[in-house]
Amino acid sequence: MSDMIVRWIILGVYLFIMIGIGVYYRKKTANVADFVLGGRGLGPWFTAFAYGTSYFSAVIFVGYAGKFGWAYGVASTWVGIGNALIGSLLAWLVLGKRTRAMSKFLDAKTMPEFFEHRYNSKTLKTVSALIIFIFLIPYTASVYNGLSRLFEKSFHIEYEWCIIAMAVFTAIYVIMGGYKATALNDFIQGIIMLIGIAAVVVAVLNVHGGLSGSLKAMGAIPDANGNTQVYNSLFGPDPINLVGVVILTSLGTWGLPQMVQKFYAIKDDKAVVTGTVVSTVFAIVVAGGCYFLGGFGRLFMENVDGAPKEGFDAIVPSMMDSLSSGLFALIIVLVLSASMSTLSSLVLTSSSTLTIDLIKPLMKGKMDEKKEVNIMRAFIAVFLLISVAIAIYSLRGAKQDAMVISSLMGISWGALAGAFLAPFMYGLFWKGVTKAAVMASFICGVGITVVHMLIYTFGMIPDAPKTLGGLALASPVNAGAFAMLFGLIVVPVVSLVTKQSEEDAKVTEKAFECYK
Repeated sequence: MSDMIVRWIILGVYLFIMIGIGVYYRKKTANVADFVLGGRGLGPWFTAFAYGTSYFSAVIFVGYAGKFGWAYGVASTWVGIGNALIGSLLAWLVLGKRTRAMSKFLDAKTMPEFFEHRYNSKTLKTVSALIIFIFLIPYTASVYNGLSRLFEKSFHIEYEWCIIAMAVFTAIYVIMGGYKATALNDFIQGIIMLIGIAAVVVAVLNVHGGLSGSLKAMGAIPDANGNTQVYNSLFGPDPINLVGVVILTSLGTWGLPQMVQKFYAIKDDKAVVTGTVVSTVFAIVVAGGCYFLGGFGRLFMENVDGAPKEGFDAIVPSMMDSLSSGLFALIIVLVLSASMSTLSSLVLTSSSTLTIDLIKPLMKGKMDEKKEVNIMRAFIAVFLLISVAIAIYSLRGAKQDAMVISSLMGISWGALAGAFLAPFMYGLFWKGVTKAAVMASFICGVGITVVHMLIYTFGMIPDAPKTLGGLALASPVNAGAFAMLFGLIVVPVVSLVTKQSEEDAKVTEKAFECYK
């Protein structure tokens, strides 16, 4: 049996299982709470895997592992460690129980609903819903890009058709089964990811004589100044900008609606404890493995004027060329698993936000549960169509250098987490947060991202400085990290100089009764 037939059979079986799960849960999704949150009754393993598989996708495996592995060498493993400790362990410890308790008490099914009920403001709900819908799209496009690169190399299919096929299959099982189908698929996909990452790391390192041989080969590669023993060092050639990557990819999860909403759906406090452990172990293996693997990218790609010959997003697919046919097929399923799980989470978050927080209020009570779920399903299709168009443009367009996977993700995470992280986290712990502070955070998070994008991505100021004291100002990753940290300062400062109305204070007191 030829290698190509084996790959197609494995892929076909996987897709058949995914669609079967969607069909199975089609009749078990009776209302909005079932479709969006699985009835708030999911156990710790399902929730932890849903969190992990939404966190790590082809964006990490293909885009970030490739680009940052090239830039920082083996030191890029610190990004995976940060993802596990900050993005998973601390996120669950700090946010898990309080998010579950307050969102359930407020009957909030989405992040915009949380802002509305916690801060007594329909305006905050509307603005946050628009931010989510707009800035989840580039993230979705980056997921498509990551998968299409690998599919094109493996199956010799044009990337446009890869992107379209992936959107169709994701739409089918999410539209049919909602959150329950997504969670079960995430669990299966997570197991595939754990096995696949471990197998790939071992196989790739063996190409250059195992771990010791690979590290020795990396140490022999000179940096831009001709120095050796840099790309195999503990902190790599550029520790300052490495910190920016760790902050964006780790702290960012605290403010991303598709990540935080996993805590809304978990069953109880006991499940949160178990989920914390499972999620952290999952992140260590998957994120740590991905970035560690990407750190050896220079051994597999020709260096042309400081950049990989075929672009950053081609590094990891090129590393896969050294694998056996069976293992390559496993990698295809691994990346497809990671990508479809993230996509399903993104489209479900976007469609539910748009329906519950924007469309339903305009209907003024004329929308029943069945119609609400059907509208969500329609918006899933709309969201996927828009993101498909952006993904194809970003791969075809003249500005491909500005549209690499890491740039698209940096724009999305920077705007979303920059806007939401601070008001969401502070809102769980501090009664003194004001509406003005929340809106200030929204404006700063989106504003910093958009201004940076106009200056550097689209080149509106050609002579803008590219670096400052070693910090890469043109990096959307660093801009996103700055937006998050800036929000953590803006919210308390604005809250201290503004006041809550008596009505807002009563709503706040009521919200905090959930912890009694």
